[in-house]
Amino acid sequence: MEARMTKAVLSAMIRPLVEPRLPDWVEPLWFASKDEALELAPQAEIGWFDFTHPEPMVEVVKAATSLKWLNSIYAGLDFMPLDLLEERGVTVTNGVGINALTIAEYVVMLMLAHAKGYREVVRAQDRREWLTDSPGKRELAGERVLLLGLGAIGSLIKTRLEAFDMKVVPVRRSGGEGALRPGEWREKLGEFDWVILAVPSTDETRHMIGEAELAAMRPNAVLVNIARGDVVKQDDLVAALEAKSIEAALLDVTDPEPLPEDHPLWGLDNAQVTMHLSGRAQSKMFQRSADRFIENLDRWHKGEKVEPQMDLAAGY
Repeated sequence: MEARMTKAVLSAMIRPLVEPRLPDWVEPLWFASKDEALELAPQAEIGWFDFTHPEPMVEVVKAATSLKWLNSIYAGLDFMPLDLLEERGVTVTNGVGINALTIAEYVVMLMLAHAKGYREVVRAQDRREWLTDSPGKRELAGERVLLLGLGAIGSLIKTRLEAFDMKVVPVRRSGGEGALRPGEWREKLGEFDWVILAVPSTDETRHMIGEAELAAMRPNAVLVNIARGDVVKQDDLVAALEAKSIEAALLDVTDPEPLPEDHPLWGLDNAQVTMHLSGRAQSKMFQRSADRFIENLDRWHKGEKVEPQMDLAAGY
């Protein structure tokens, strides 16, 4: 009797990295457009429906009525119909950790560039002007960092900043030595020079930084956001930056994205917008994701847990 094949509907973007390594029990169905994906979706037991924009991904997921396992290169899938996936009993693996290393490096780069005034150095070179003094004189060593989020990215940020002799205080549910619990960090905001956001986007984290939190920060405080744009009340942040009640904001993410051309954040000297590029500042993302998918296929076939698996109720 011929063994039953499992149909997997997969993006053609990852075909060269995946196809030669697929096990013989997988029947791959490749798509190169949204229309092709929508046509194939109802057959999918396994799906990798990634596009460069979220809208077609949502449409294809809704059409995948036989789906048992959804895989994605994206770490944040808050735009997906998670309640529908949970209702259908779909297992979801995401891209948590795939880009953690490069995002952590990006955070260090942003902080150093701000501390040393590197934007002004580049501008001076563009003007062919020889500066006689450094536009930035801030040293990272000895400064205190509040790190909101100690997952794959946050953990790597912590070790790298500690290598600069910074005092990093993470926020985690379990608390522990040198850490704060979720209910404790707001009252201590005034103790930190840097506030780094590395949390997932959930109902709990949405707008966790607003007028009150910004007002509680030190005048020299710098906010770094590599989480999601909606973690910050952006209008409140603009007001704080315009009033110079905090020193600066280093924003890899905004709300919305792309940021409209007429948005005030573009014109503020104390705001640095890096267009959600932190995770793209590398060339190994697709290879890492393909390797993980192939490993997970073996686990799936054996009835073992695939990783990293989302908690659909929690949203991450």
